[in-house]
Amino acid sequence: MNLLHLDSSIMGANSASRVLSAAIVERIVETHGAVNVTYRDLAREPLPHLSFDAFTALDTGNDVQQFLNTDIVVIGAGFYNFSVPTQLKAWIDHIVVRGKTFARGENGPIGLAQGKRVIVALARGNVYSEGSPYQAFEHAETLLRSVFTFIGVSDIQFVVAEGLGRSEEARRASIASALEAASKVSTNAATPAAPGA
Repeated sequence: MNLLHLDSSIMGANSASRVLSAAIVERIVETHGAVNVTYRDLAREPLPHLSFDAFTALDTGNDVQQFLNTDIVVIGAGFYNFSVPTQLKAWIDHIVVRGKTFARGENGPIGLAQGKRVIVALARGNVYSEGSPYQAFEHAETLLRSVFTFIGVSDIQFVVAEGLGRSEEARRASIASALEAASKVSTNAATPAAPGA
C-alpha cells in the first residue's frame, strides 16, 4: 500500500496539524505490515503557484503521477484566513488535471481518481464547526471535500482540532480529543471502484 503524507502548516514544531497527521500515519503503518510512506513538507519545499506554462504541462507533471500512484493520502492542514495554506492549494492545483484525475463526460465532469482514500488532519484557531456563529467562514474542509469529490475520491475523512487559539487549556483539550479521534481512524485503503463506476 502506498501512502502519501503531506504537511502544509507554516508553524513548524508548534503545528497541531503536523502532530495529528503524524499520529494518523503512525496508526496506519503500525496496523499494516507493508506501507510505503512518501513524506512531503509543502511548507518547507513549496510547489510554485500556477503559471500559464506550468498549467499547460500539468499532465506530464510528477505531482499528479505521485498522487495517482497513491492509495491513501494523509494531509496535515492549517487554517489561515478561512481556508487552506497557499502551499496546499498549490499542490491541489498540480493534481487536478484534466485527462489524469478528471475528464469531461456527456453530463459533466467525471472523477478519475476513484479507489483512493484521503484523511485530513485540520487545525483551526477558532471554532467553525456546525452550530458555530463562524460556520459560514469555514472554507478549508469545504474546499478539500469539493476538490477530492470532483476528482472521484469518495472516501474522505477529517480529524479536526479547533478552538486552538482561545486558550492554552482549550488548545490542549482540543488536540487531545483530535488525537483520540486519530487513534480510531480506519486504517484500510479505500475499496476500489468498479470499472465504469
